[in-house]
Amino acid sequence: MQKFPVSSSVLSADHLGVLVQDVYNLNTGVTCQLLKTGINHSYLIKDFPDKYVFRIYSLDWRTRLEIEEEIRLLNLLCDAGISVSYPIADADGDHIQELNAPEGMRYGVLFSFAEGEKLLNFPAEVHHKAGETMARIHQVTKNVGLQRATYTPQVLTEDTISGLQKFLPADSEEMAWILSTQKYLLNELAKADLGQLRTGAVHMDIWFDNFNITKDGQINLFDFDFCGNGWLCLDIAYYVLQLHSTEKIEDERNEKLNAFFAGYESITPISAEEKRLLPVLGVSMYFFYLGVQCRRFENWSNVFLNETYLKRFINLLVKKYFDENVVTATNVNPS
Repeated sequence: MQKFPVSSSVLSADHLGVLVQDVYNLNTGVTCQLLKTGINHSYLIKDFPDKYVFRIYSLDWRTRLEIEEEIRLLNLLCDAGISVSYPIADADGDHIQELNAPEGMRYGVLFSFAEGEKLLNFPAEVHHKAGETMARIHQVTKNVGLQRATYTPQVLTEDTISGLQKFLPADSEEMAWILSTQKYLLNELAKADLGQLRTGAVHMDIWFDNFNITKDGQINLFDFDFCGNGWLCLDIAYYVLQLHSTEKIEDERNEKLNAFFAGYESITPISAEEKRLLPVLGVSMYFFYLGVQCRRFENWSNVFLNETYLKRFINLLVKKYFDENVVTATNVNPS
């Protein structure tokens, strides 16, 4: 019987362990365990006493050039002494493996293991360290260009609409709010004083899920899959956004926000214009990742990515953040 084509597959951990052991000249007895699936699939490689993470990119998610540029950025940061999960070359000096999966060619990269543990809530002093780390990254990436996406206001907000239209009724209150708010965001960002905004390579996804914290408070950052070009304050806006999402007690949240900003500005200043734009950029980041979820529907389960989920996400997260941080600050209504 002819094999039926597939659009997405999960590759065997056992067989990947054998491949990684061979290609990277690791010791015998290597183990490989699937850590998580999504747009990319991550596998934990154990070669006692060492550990690594092998990432497999989904079909047609990143080009080989885009992955090479991610690797270039990681090597720049690693050479600057910043604690990031860095790419590891194989026995032939190559960083990218080509895997002939059932759906087509997929790419794989082996990364160093980021020591520490992932914490949802952590003390202010660690947020201070996160601010320092981000600022040091931005010192390295300022004016650095990557042959990857450039995160303009249009890219951040417009692709969301086409993605949402597949799941959210056009006549729903939530879609009406998304459309009116998109216009408001684009209008506000068009007023930005570009001379006061630093640009360069941005991570785009710095939050608790993408760094591990050691017992002595060291931060080890990973997952640069969304890295690209843009205003450096996008990273700051996303961190602030996530802190609002995870810290529900206002006094504690403000303490941690202040610690983060103090840590960042102990290394390099944030301009007044960058600070002014943070709330609007935070909402724009919400728009962007909503669009990613919808466009990469096959990488998530339709059990949760549906109309009900999206309405709750928009009302309880995006709109709430907008109301509390944009409307309250500027006393405007996008509609």
